[in-house]
Amino acid sequence: MHIPKHPTLLKRMTEARVRQLTARGVALGASLVTIRRRCGRPGCHCAQGALHEGYYLTRAVAGKTRTVYVPRELVDEVRGWIAEHRRLKQVMRELTELALARVAGHVRARKRRAGRP
Repeated sequence: MHIPKHPTLLKRMTEARVRQLTARGVALGASLVTIRRRCGRPGCHCAQGALHEGYYLTRAVAGKTRTVYVPRELVDEVRGWIAEHRRLKQVMRELTELALARVAGHVRARKRRAGRP
């Protein structure tokens, strides 16, 4: 993202990002992982090579990884929730950069004014 130096442009870009902060649905801060494994039953197809597939959400809670099973019919919806969380995080990163640029611009302008006779 290009950060302009002009205060008006910074303000416009900041306001645009603030409008983007509205969540478009559920936002889920977790990772979706696919696990493939054998069930252990001797007559099952997984004993020959085609493993069972399951989906889980993982996230860190108090320094420990927690997992939650995700039913197959919810996988696409959960992927959308994770994408929404990532989008919101990106908007927050951009807002942070714009806010820092606004502060730095204010400091520069103040120094210029102080240096004038």
